[in-house]
Amino acid sequence: MSINNTYSAEEALKKLKDGNERYLFAMKSEGDVSLAIRKKTCAEGQNPYAVIVACSDSRVIPESIFSAGIGEVFVIRVAGNVIDNHQLGSIEYAVEHLGCRLVVVMGHDHCGAVDSAINHQPENYIKFITDEIRKAIGEETDDYVACCLNVRHSVKVIEAGLKIRQHGEHDLRVCGALYHLEDGRVEFL
Repeated sequence: MSINNTYSAEEALKKLKDGNERYLFAMKSEGDVSLAIRKKTCAEGQNPYAVIVACSDSRVIPESIFSAGIGEVFVIRVAGNVIDNHQLGSIEYAVEHLGCRLVVVMGHDHCGAVDSAINHQPENYIKFITDEIRKAIGEETDDYVACCLNVRHSVKVIEAGLKIRQHGEHDLRVCGALYHLEDGRVEFL
């Protein structure tokens, strides 16, 4: 296993915060998506500095939100930013094979999946998502509080699933964040 990532968890978190600060005032995406970076990452592989687990909501674009380009962040998207074995396997890959030392679970306000868990009784496959969110939020009905509780729950699932303390040599950190749809600000929890 070759790990070539040189960012510590703290350096990666600062890079995300700085990228979000640039995004708040950007008129277009600032990440490098050039032909040169596509060729470079194709030839040399990816070297992401962070894993971002985010909701599938089309208004939540982690690469843009953090002003990141091709190969910079390893993004996993799933409605309601819930965690199951598939997401854990993807995170494990990014940590153990790509050297990522920061995992961020980024929920967002006005989340349709959280609203569905609070106000509706979905059926079929959506129920798997809303049942997980209900475990996280209990009886909470406030959108903001419920979204934060859901993020914190996913962080705990990742920490337990990956046995974070065993990855001490990786300087691994898992944290939660909430993206604010209206102004683009990321609040780290």
